[in-house]
Amino acid sequence: MIEQFRHFWGDYVAPLYKRPERLQFAALCYRGHGDRTQILLITSRDTGRWVLPKGWPIKGLDSAGSAMREAWEEAGVRAGRASKSPLGEFVYGKTLPGDWSIPVRTLVYAVEVAE
Repeated sequence: MIEQFRHFWGDYVAPLYKRPERLQFAALCYRGHGDRTQILLITSRDTGRWVLPKGWPIKGLDSAGSAMREAWEEAGVRAGRASKSPLGEFVYGKTLPGDWSIPVRTLVYAVEVAE
């Protein structure tokens, strides 16, 4: 009986309570080559941790374009070129007011900074 309940809960009930994953785009900004490569990080307003510039999709821009816009808005990158496809991705729990947390998948684009 317990095994049937676990099966029912795991296959039918638990998925109803899972929040959908949200999507953000991040810019891994760099300049230089080889041993002289520099990476741009910013500090988070909430936690003060070092993070990549990232944000939600922007209407009218593709995902790489959204990553570039975030690099400009959050870090002041004025000229650069974003990769066409993401380098990778990560998932984190974004904390909302009231200590709620939602899972956010973040696609990371390489941005070669010119200015």
